Amino acid sequence: MDSYTDFALVYDTFMDETPYSEWADFISDLIKEYGITKPKSNNTNDVFSAGSDEAGDDLEQAMLSQERDLVVELGCGTGSFAQEMAKRGYDIMGIDNSEQMLQIAIDKRDKSGYDIMYLEQDMREFELYSTAGTFLSVCDSVNYLTEPEDVVKMLSLVNNYLYPGGIIIFDFNTVYKYRDVIGNTTIAEDRDDCAFIWDNWYDSDTCINEYDLTIFVHEEDDRYRRFSETHFQRGYTLEEMIRIVEESGMDLVKTIDADTHEDPTDESERIYIIARKNSDNNVTVYKEEE
Repeated sequence: MDSYTDFALVYDTFMDETPYSEWADFISDLIKEYGITKPKSNNTNDVFSAGSDEAGDDLEQAMLSQERDLVVELGCGTGSFAQEMAKRGYDIMGIDNSEQMLQIAIDKRDKSGYDIMYLEQDMREFELYSTAGTFLSVCDSVNYLTEPEDVVKMLSLVNNYLYPGGIIIFDFNTVYKYRDVIGNTTIAEDRDDCAFIWDNWYDSDTCINEYDLTIFVHEEDDRYRRFSETHFQRGYTLEEMIRIVEESGMDLVKTIDADTHEDPTDESERIYIIARKNSDNNVTVYKEEE
């Protein structure tokens, strides 16, 4: 899980074509259709304007509404997606285990003025001060959980922290994408101020995708600084992920091909999962099929 240290400095440069705005529109539509969370309203009511008893009831309702309407993004990175959701009126909190990525997210927040809280936590062990109506995880963050039992653990925590009726929407890259699309390839890209070489390796036996990144960053003294990072992600099949959702104690709601927005196929490269809170927290231990 330890990734994105020096690479955090150039992450946004190489992700500048990522359609965060389109993703946010689609995710917002899914929340409206399947979830309970609502974006902030422009109407403001003074909950203390009535008598003391009514004011107390209104205050309690307001506090419950705050939890219902809270969105938590797991693996938020540099905050680009969180910014888009905040722009659409959602009260959003971001969680990530990379200090470097979060610092960039905080800088973006300070410039934009959006009220976004960021927490440096591992998505497998996060702690919140309240429940939340919606959890999100996009841009293959879940694939960094390379042990299926860690995905079960993360989803079990989500189930515990979800407001009654709440949902999680997350995506994951499939085995098909790593094995048949990316495969064992080398990708190079050159920008004005930086360049990278990406060597990709996929192990069909373990379903682990390794990519070795070599980054060259243009410094002020007209020299280039070179650094390297190695990242590991696991590919999951749809069947495997459905099994994981069930073993986490959550209820599967919907599976969606992230590119076509239709039902997933054997050639889906990235898939959205929507799962709903289940009050029954009896979680079984994940075991791979023989």
